[in-house]
Amino acid sequence: MDPIRNPYAPGAGQRPPELAGRDGELDTFAVVLERVARGRPERSIVLTGLRGVGKTVLLNALRSAAVRAKWGTGKWEARPEQRLRRPISAALHVAVRELGHTQTDDVQQVLGVIKAFAQRDTPPGAKLREKWNPGIDAPAVSGRADSGDIEIDLVELLTDVGGLAADVGRGIALFVDEMQDLHPDDVSALCAACHEISQAGLPVIVVGAGLPHLPTVLSASKSYSERLFRYARIDRLPRDAADRALQSPAQDEDAAFEQDALDAMYAVTGGYPYFIQAYGKVAWDLAPRSPITAADVAVAAPEADAELAVGFFGSRYERATPGEREYLRGMADAASDEPDVDEIESVTTAAVADVLGRKPQSLSPARDALLKKGLIYSGERGRIAFTVPHFGRYLRSQT
Repeated sequence: MDPIRNPYAPGAGQRPPELAGRDGELDTFAVVLERVARGRPERSIVLTGLRGVGKTVLLNALRSAAVRAKWGTGKWEARPEQRLRRPISAALHVAVRELGHTQTDDVQQVLGVIKAFAQRDTPPGAKLREKWNPGIDAPAVSGRADSGDIEIDLVELLTDVGGLAADVGRGIALFVDEMQDLHPDDVSALCAACHEISQAGLPVIVVGAGLPHLPTVLSASKSYSERLFRYARIDRLPRDAADRALQSPAQDEDAAFEQDALDAMYAVTGGYPYFIQAYGKVAWDLAPRSPITAADVAVAAPEADAELAVGFFGSRYERATPGEREYLRGMADAASDEPDVDEIESVTTAAVADVLGRKPQSLSPARDALLKKGLIYSGERGRIAFTVPHFGRYLRSQT
C-alpha cells in the first residue's frame, strides 16, 4: 500500500496508536482540571510504566487538555545531571505567559520571583556572561524564592504562581517527563511544594511520568508522598484496544486488517503501543493491498524486528559498558528459566549472580550503573527488571 499515506509513521494521524485505550486517563484528568478550577482539593498525578507504553504521548495529550481548558502549562524532561531550578523556571515562565496579561503589576511581580529563583542557581563569583538568563524581562525580586534552600524556595515560588493563577481564575499545570531522574533534593522539594499548594487550595498541579519505580523514589523522599499524588500505571494495551490502535488509522485511509492479521500483530507486539506502531508501519509499507493479512504480517515482522534491534533495543544496549552488558545478558538468561518469559516482571539479583557464576557483591557496580542509566529498575528489594519490554528476548536472540 502507499507508504506516503502510512498512518503508523511517527507523527502521522490525529490520534497516534499510543493513545488508544487511554480514554480513562484522559477522562480522569478532565475531572481533575474541573475540580481544581472550582477550588476543590485534588492530588497531582504520576504516570508510571515501562518504555514504549506511550507515557510521553499521553503526557502531551494531558497538557493539550489543560491548554484547551485555558490553563497555563509548562513541560520539561528531567535529566540526572541537571538540577531543578532552570527547567522548572523555564516551564513556569511559559505557563505564566499563557495566562495572559503579562504587563500587569501582579504578573511582573511573579515573573520577577521566577527570575530570582532561576538565577539563584548561579555559583558565587560568576561573571555576567556566565549567568543564566531565563529570558524574563521583569527585574528579579529580591527576598522571595532566592534563599538558596531549594525546598523553601520552591514552596515560595509555587505559592506565588498559584496565587496569581487563582486571582485570574485559571490554573497552572506543570508536566515532568522522566521524573525518576530528578535529583533527590529536588524530589523532596517538589513533594513539599505540592503538599503546601494542596493545603492552601491553590490551582497548581504537577503531572509526572516515569519508570515503574517512580512511586518508590517519591515515597523515599517524603513519607506523605502517597497522599500527594494520584498514581496511574500505564501498561500495554488489552487486546481490544490494541486492535483499535491498528484498525482506526487504517480505516481513516480506507484500509483494513483481516482478523488473522490482528491475531498475528498482537502475538508479535504483546500489545505494547511502540511495537504496534513499529510493526504497523512496516506491515503497511509491505502489504500489496487491503485488507492486510497474516501473511503480510509474517513478511513484515523480520524487517520490523531489524529496525527495533537497531533503534529501540540496540541504541540502549550500546550505552552499556562491557561489564554492564554482561549483567544485562545475565538477567536475560535468568529470566529464561521462568515458565513464561513475556509475563515476568523481575528476577532476583541472586539469580543473576548464579547465572554469571559471580558473587552478588561483585556485581553491584554494574547493577547500580544500569539503574542510573535507566536500563533496569528495582521495584522491590533484591529484584530487578528491564525498563524496556522484550529486552530479554532481544538479548537472547543475539549471538
